[in-house]
Amino acid sequence: MNDVFAISVARQALVTVMELAGPPLLAGMVVGLFVSVIQATTQIQEQTLTFVPKLVVVSLVLIVLASWLLQIMVDFTTNLYGLLPQLTR
Repeated sequence: MNDVFAISVARQALVTVMELAGPPLLAGMVVGLFVSVIQATTQIQEQTLTFVPKLVVVSLVLIVLASWLLQIMVDFTTNLYGLLPQLTR
């Protein structure tokens, strides 16, 4: 029973990490793909050109979704603190 509980907590932690990291990573991937297509069509092969748009978009996504991401972290932490008595058995 304790192994199943530990696996459940680890699974919940991994799902939480994916929920937190997903939106910024997805936005960065979309912008990177868009900039790569533009670079391919214009034949501009500057490697540093992709960093600024990715940085701006990921920062904007984090700013826009900050309250939602913080709520996910608070919910996970509250749930984990509630499970502490079961973890010490």
